[in-house]
Amino acid sequence: MRKQCHFNETCGSDVEGPCCHKKWNQSSVSESLEQTKSFYQRPLPDHLISFSSSEGKFLFRQALEAGHMEAFFRLSEQFSTQQEPAFCALATLSMCLNAMKIDPNRVWKGPWRWYSDEMLDCCISLEIIKEKGLTIKEFICLARCEGIKVDSKPADTGSIENFREDVKLVTSNEDVCLVVSYSRKGLGQTGSGHFSPIAGFHPEKDMVLVLDTARFKYGCHWVPLHMLWESMNTFDDVTKEPRGYLLLRSCQHSETCL
Repeated sequence: MRKQCHFNETCGSDVEGPCCHKKWNQSSVSESLEQTKSFYQRPLPDHLISFSSSEGKFLFRQALEAGHMEAFFRLSEQFSTQQEPAFCALATLSMCLNAMKIDPNRVWKGPWRWYSDEMLDCCISLEIIKEKGLTIKEFICLARCEGIKVDSKPADTGSIENFREDVKLVTSNEDVCLVVSYSRKGLGQTGSGHFSPIAGFHPEKDMVLVLDTARFKYGCHWVPLHMLWESMNTFDDVTKEPRGYLLLRSCQHSETCL
């Protein structure tokens, strides 16, 4: 196979061709990128801590010693970037399903049964999700279709204390997945509604680790718990219903999925 270079010359995929060494005019490249209106990630706001930074790694080590990184390992094994800009809910759910070792009982590719974003369409079509994303009720519907017990926690009827206790429970346990539905604006990020799984908790700093599936935009980061709570304690612009968080458990470990 051959691939197309940015300036419409071809390079071999295994051997560097002439275009790979061509010196670009910086102004032409900048003009081209501006015309296509493309982006390469966003910088995190100062109050959020990148997971891969020195401080982020230090927080990880301390949280691990405190016993609040148990959720991280299974989730990180299944961590993937969402396949479409509006697929944050699907990527989060497929990550949780694979982390909990749920058998989809249908083939992904070849002979393999495995979850990926495009397989989660039992409640709403993928074309609609591409355009509008998912509401929290639609997320719950999809999760239950796949044999998951969902405990919904709307932020407007809950409390930050209860949220903190649930975070402590989940991050010290491998059998439960905590998914937050929040407003990016509440964290000082660009965009609006978003879904992410929580993978860790630093009790001393009172910060949670967010595994952001939109890795083309923001990498994983530590967030002050109170700030995440405030960003969940908002209303969806479309449904006018409250955001919040969900506790996901396999029905194999639960008495009922209702």
